[in-house]
Amino acid sequence: MFAKQFETHDRISNTRIDCARNEASLKHLAASRLFRERGIDGVGVADIAKAAGLTHGALYAHFKSKEELAAAAFAHGFATNMAGARAWVEANKPKFSDLLTAFLSASMRDRVETGCPMTASASEIGRHGCEISTCFTRAFREQLELIEASLDDGMPAVQKRRLALATVAAQIGAVAVSRAIKKADHALANEVLEAMRTTLENAYLYDDTAAPQAGRADKKPPPHRLPDVPSR
Repeated sequence: MFAKQFETHDRISNTRIDCARNEASLKHLAASRLFRERGIDGVGVADIAKAAGLTHGALYAHFKSKEELAAAAFAHGFATNMAGARAWVEANKPKFSDLLTAFLSASMRDRVETGCPMTASASEIGRHGCEISTCFTRAFREQLELIEASLDDGMPAVQKRRLALATVAAQIGAVAVSRAIKKADHALANEVLEAMRTTLENAYLYDDTAAPQAGRADKKPPPHRLPDVPSR
């Protein structure tokens, strides 16, 4: 349901994009898909031009470098996906557990070229310049706000932010790891996603670092807790 909402916003045909799309949209859409599918370093300007049905000159007329195009493509891909996410959230008013199910799903993992650009490009961003890092950071903050909004209003702000930060970072990492494992061990790849969903939900339900939250005061601690690590 959530995944399908995203797919409708970012689709490119094998022949030619709908004539109603302008040239800028063609460049952004083609580049966004290719960068997510092959990686920033694995895509050349010629590949993007071919996918968009444009010439090299048309691309370079708008972007000074591939780095600038990559930043614009990342921003376009995330904005498109986030628009679908916000529409789904507005229509369904999901709980935190619902967002975990959506973001840490096999469908999200398997849709590399139309899925979240952060999960597709996180390992590469650090090797590139400030412009694309800024785009990634902006996207991370938007995702963070979406997660925070799903948490109980009674939860202290510091606690909400900490859990939301951990959730977004864990989602990016878990989906990336699951993708890396899937071809060799499909069951283990799915187990990674399930383990992360369960761990994050338990962290929300059983966090005892603050006062009990409304609707969760009767929850018992999980049966197996790791001991606290003493500070040095």
